[in-house]
Amino acid sequence: MSKSNKSGTIKRVSKPLYEQELERLQAELVSMQQWIIETGARVLVIFEGRDAAGKGGAIKRIIQYLNPRSARVVALPTPSEREKGQWYFQRYIEHLPTTGEIVLMDRSWYNRAGVERVMGYCTDEQYHRFLEQVPQVEKMLVDDGIILVKYWFSVSDTVQEQRFHSRLEDPMRRWKLSDTDLFSITRWEDYSRAKDDMFAATDRSYAPWWTIESDDKRAARLNSIKHLLDQIPYEPREPEKVTIPERPVAASYERPSRDHTKFVTDHAKSLKQKV
Repeated sequence: MSKSNKSGTIKRVSKPLYEQELERLQAELVSMQQWIIETGARVLVIFEGRDAAGKGGAIKRIIQYLNPRSARVVALPTPSEREKGQWYFQRYIEHLPTTGEIVLMDRSWYNRAGVERVMGYCTDEQYHRFLEQVPQVEKMLVDDGIILVKYWFSVSDTVQEQRFHSRLEDPMRRWKLSDTDLFSITRWEDYSRAKDDMFAATDRSYAPWWTIESDDKRAARLNSIKHLLDQIPYEPREPEKVTIPERPVAASYERPSRDHTKFVTDHAKSLKQKV
């Protein structure tokens, strides 16, 4: 776990150590996925937490080298008018994993217990019904054989605000900063109470919440991957041996003239010339 020094700054995992361990853990994830595919296991991982807590970065590192045919990220947008008229869980159910698949939910049905509760996007009746139903829904998923893992990324108020300012100044991450995100600063205590109530109602033995301290993003990523690997009862799989054949000598094929091919402009070449 990361610790603060006397100045209040976070002592982070060094970059070389982080990259070395990340590579090792990602190799294990690939082996784990092969086990999931071979055994037909179904894995659902839910990522929740405050805005800018580092959920997206952790998901990105988990999925980075996995086979996209049997691993996917689900990040649903605001529900449509039609979806608002459905049973609350309905639009999530269709995204559950099938045999041999791992699904990572970047936010989930717990939106109702968090942002919808705090921002008044749902009624009190809808909120309390959700808290009553979600343990039953998750119990049915687990009883049916789905491996369910729930993570809460915990970030301090000072680090969250630092990350918001960083996004504001970064044109490639500015899209991550929404009005709802900014409300999380002024409604900090409301979100804290909502999270506590959510845990009290939905932290069950068959579907527990696991908290990841994420002021240090590098540590949070390593800790989440290592813990996820520990939650899946997989047996390491060695890739099948593959022999690359020798390329046969070209016999009768003649490549068409390059004059008839449309090539993309070599932008990289112009950069090399500037060096």
